[in-house]
Amino acid sequence: MHKCSTETTGASRCAALSVALGEPLAGTAAAADTWLCLEQHGPWGRDALTQSHLDAELGAALAERADSSGVRVQLIRRPGRHPDAGDGGSRRIYLAHTRPGASWLRTAESTDPSELLALDFDRLADGKHDHWGDAVTDPVLLVCTNGKRDQCCAVRGRALIEELAGRHDGALWETTHTGGHRFAPAAVLLPSGYTYGRLDARHADAVLSAACADKVVTDHCRGRSCWDGAGQAAELAVREHAGEYLADALWVRDPAPSEAEGRVRIAHRDGRQWAVAVQRRTLDPPRPNSCGKSAIRPVTWGAGDVSELP
Repeated sequence: MHKCSTETTGASRCAALSVALGEPLAGTAAAADTWLCLEQHGPWGRDALTQSHLDAELGAALAERADSSGVRVQLIRRPGRHPDAGDGGSRRIYLAHTRPGASWLRTAESTDPSELLALDFDRLADGKHDHWGDAVTDPVLLVCTNGKRDQCCAVRGRALIEELAGRHDGALWETTHTGGHRFAPAAVLLPSGYTYGRLDARHADAVLSAACADKVVTDHCRGRSCWDGAGQAAELAVREHAGEYLADALWVRDPAPSEAEGRVRIAHRDGRQWAVAVQRRTLDPPRPNSCGKSAIRPVTWGAGDVSELP
């Protein structure tokens, strides 16, 4: 378990330091086009796929397929108490693809999670679900609460879950590591893949409400997971510049610049386009990106000038 030392407790925990240092959120979301979420009861270890009541060999096989395909695999569980209840019973499974204009969310229940190994992970990564499961019309919000991975996710993530108790029945789930402990409470919205940090109950309510109308809340947003860091930062900058909140209205047309700075082209579905100046920055002073870890200088993408293209 990652325990905070006496030097990394209270105001010195990674999330508090990130806030105190004004670390930007935009451009920090984990990159993944497709997400596979498996309900797993009971406690989770630091590497949850192989350190939980899920069969360790199955967890390792899922991790291997995730690494080779780019599909991100998460364990999820329903909010509330998590008794050490063993490995039996039915589990909820979600599959989501996050690309704008082609996003989808599907679900099924299973008593045998090894069935997931029969899925074609490469086709899932390409956005093809092959009619697996049933379509889901309402979004789900996954909040990281994996305390064995990081204390801030345990303390802040679980506090958010408790504050939201009794709301958003079926749409709110606890999840394993989503990337960015220092932005706890950290959450990802499916199927859009918009990722959030420093989330509170009021903003969580707004995120889910807006998503039901196919809109995006940009406050506390780290970016859409289907884009790289530069694209995430540029897309959010265009949203602010143009006042655009429809989730699937914008596309990132360029990959991250090969140099430390460059321009990213963002296209609107109505034909408009913008060029956004982006810069890769190394932040000072050094700080831990997770409780108990050594201090580092994090690297992030910042967006500058937004110019509409003819």
